[in-house]
Amino acid sequence: MNPMLFAGILFGVFLLSGIRIVFEYKRALKFRFGKYIKTLQPGFRWIIPIVETIQVVDIRVITINIVSQEVMTEDNVPCSIDGVVFFKINDPEKAVLEVEQYKFAISQLSQAALRDVCGKVELDTILSKREEMGKNIKSIVEMETKEWGIEIMDVKIKDIQLPENMRRMMANQAEAERSRRARIILAVAEEQAAGKLLEAGKLIDQSPSAIKLRLYQTLSNIAAEKNSTILFPFPEEVLPKNN
Repeated sequence: MNPMLFAGILFGVFLLSGIRIVFEYKRALKFRFGKYIKTLQPGFRWIIPIVETIQVVDIRVITINIVSQEVMTEDNVPCSIDGVVFFKINDPEKAVLEVEQYKFAISQLSQAALRDVCGKVELDTILSKREEMGKNIKSIVEMETKEWGIEIMDVKIKDIQLPENMRRMMANQAEAERSRRARIILAVAEEQAAGKLLEAGKLIDQSPSAIKLRLYQTLSNIAAEKNSTILFPFPEEVLPKNN
């Protein structure tokens, strides 16, 4: 083979092996002999093969699950709580150079913060104020990660698992609360109905002819049932007369 042709082929392979494509949602840190040189922006890029290497960092919002943690609340109730962390890398250089495996580090920080925050409050607070608990966890985690060029977008508590006996107790409490509300509603309805009956009685006392009208209405209702016999409990003549 012609030496010049062979050299040309090797040089072509050398050039092609250094081609890199950086996507819009990523950044590439370039290292030369292991030393950081600069951050490559999206587009067509070329590096010196063997001499230079790159490490790609995703700058989109990233989601990490917080593994379920066994927590003892302030009122001594054991429960299992898990969650999710949303974060974004603002400074790829710091995220790579300042911490090893930033995803693992954020996961560990989030687990510790969850146990710390939820262990200082009562169970009712955790159940009713999940959003507040998430914000407290977020504030603890972002105190550490801001030095790594990472922004914590949000922290959400997903699920809270309680012991079986605690779930039964809460179900019984909820049932008792529903029964209490039903009795209150019924009592209010009875009170209102009694008031209306009292008003009706006073009105009839003021107008005796209303008794006759009520009697005729009752007879009309009975007749609608196609009964063949209608009994009068007393003669109509005994009803009060209008003055």
